[in-house]
Amino acid sequence: MSSSPPPALAPEITPAETYQIDSDEYDSDQERDDLEDDEYDKLVEEAENGYSDEEMEKFILQLKESGLVNFLRDYLLQSENGEMRSLRKLLLGFGIIPPSPLRNPSIPNIHLLPFAKIALSRVLRRRQRLSHLSSLEDALNLLKTSKNIIVLSGAGISTSCGIPDFRSSTGLYAQLQDEGKYELDDPQQMFDIHYFRERPEVFYSFAKQIYPSNFVPSPCHRWIKLLEDKGLLLRNYTQNIDTLESLAGVEKVLQCHGSFKTASCLRCKNRVPGQTIEPFIMSQHIPYCPRCQEEVAQKQQKKDQLKRSKGKGKARWDEDGEEEEEEDIWGGGEPGIMKPDITFFGQALDSEFDECLFKDREEVDLLVIIGTSLKVAPVSEVLTHIPHSVPQIYINLTPVHHVKPDICLLGDADSIVTDLSSRLGWTIPSPAAVPQPSPEANGDGNAQKIETKIDRATRVTIPPEEGEWIDGIEEASHIHLYRRKGSQNPEKPQSSSDPSSSGGEASPAPENANQKEEEEIPTIEPLQVGEGEPEASDGYVSDESDIGEERPSKRARGD
Repeated sequence: MSSSPPPALAPEITPAETYQIDSDEYDSDQERDDLEDDEYDKLVEEAENGYSDEEMEKFILQLKESGLVNFLRDYLLQSENGEMRSLRKLLLGFGIIPPSPLRNPSIPNIHLLPFAKIALSRVLRRRQRLSHLSSLEDALNLLKTSKNIIVLSGAGISTSCGIPDFRSSTGLYAQLQDEGKYELDDPQQMFDIHYFRERPEVFYSFAKQIYPSNFVPSPCHRWIKLLEDKGLLLRNYTQNIDTLESLAGVEKVLQCHGSFKTASCLRCKNRVPGQTIEPFIMSQHIPYCPRCQEEVAQKQQKKDQLKRSKGKGKARWDEDGEEEEEEDIWGGGEPGIMKPDITFFGQALDSEFDECLFKDREEVDLLVIIGTSLKVAPVSEVLTHIPHSVPQIYINLTPVHHVKPDICLLGDADSIVTDLSSRLGWTIPSPAAVPQPSPEANGDGNAQKIETKIDRATRVTIPPEEGEWIDGIEEASHIHLYRRKGSQNPEKPQSSSDPSSSGGEASPAPENANQKEEEEIPTIEPLQVGEGEPEASDGYVSDESDIGEERPSKRARGD
């Protein structure tokens, strides 16, 4: 009596294991180039005998609108007889070549799933602009009529507060590179969890430069608060760690990369308010966990008691064993080290990010991206994980070329949101509170610095009555530049390699701050679309190209 094979194991699809991936982890172009002609032709033939063009078009639409989690859950749903559709067949239909270890046709879905998530995330990157949206008036209408707006914000909304961004030519990474005093192989090492574990003193010798103290929320922060007050804000996803959104009063905010609000012990996970380690940050000393310090003290006391109560040889034996155990736990007997709860490279985002994004994608009707170059995954992938039919407005000093928002508003972000509000008849709220200099600060210039911060955060570079919009032409008709009226600044080329998120200077503004900030705003006449990445010229489409309209073709011999 023959028995039927067991049903295929249905893999579990969860947001936490789907959203927090980096779609740059795989290069199918390289996989394609490494194939022998015969193997390549066999894959092409298998794809041609798989899903039809019509079926693939339906899959593409479903993926873009339902999202990766829901799409995979539906695609891998078992039929009544326990069968499951093939991920290999789907990937080949998309023109995606699995890496060599996963290329065997007998590889089950459950083993292909992690790779499929990465590959399909790259498919989701191929969002096309909504052709019916392009003008400034379209942007105003979207803001006027939308009810569930997601705001994705970055460092560019805090630079006017005196907080430097990370990736611009004057940002933190550039400063670290220029100073060269921290012996870093790469400036990003300053925020690498593995490097922090090895040399925490490096981070704490630097941390006071980015610690949020005595800052005033910018017009952008308060504009987000305005959206919330009007009942229009679904959620603010911020990449910033300065907590200025909360200081502005925004309640529906998710700090994707954490903040200095709390700190945790790397060993015992004890969490304390951020103010607990503030004195250590400001004095550039490493804060140790008080709970672990107490435990170390108790162990030391126990060791001392053992020495007194036992013979010298026995005590020495116990001491050696315990010292070896402590070295494994503490790294030389030190207690646990406290680390601000900001997300370092090498650390996963909090699960709240996945849960909120999975929920919010079903409700959002407008995405506003402001002050970010969209370079850091997985937050940069938010654009791909919401339905592609949801309009996107991008507000930043300079454009990005690796994503396709529907409307791009370029220039000083504070000035832009102020102008938009003026046109809509909205009033951005004033700062709820401003920091007051302490009496002892008056003698060392700190009071003047605070006044400078207040001034910079409460004014805008280009008020509505002094600004004008320059519209792009032809393929760049969706790009609009906000500048001072009558500005005669020379044309500046756009570089896809440096889409800075900078919105101002990191240091207090000089006397000619207005002129300097105005010069930093790009002025391009006529505005033009930056060149995209090259597409594959034959066979399977490049990861970064649009979905191919033709099936992959076999290679010509001798190519």
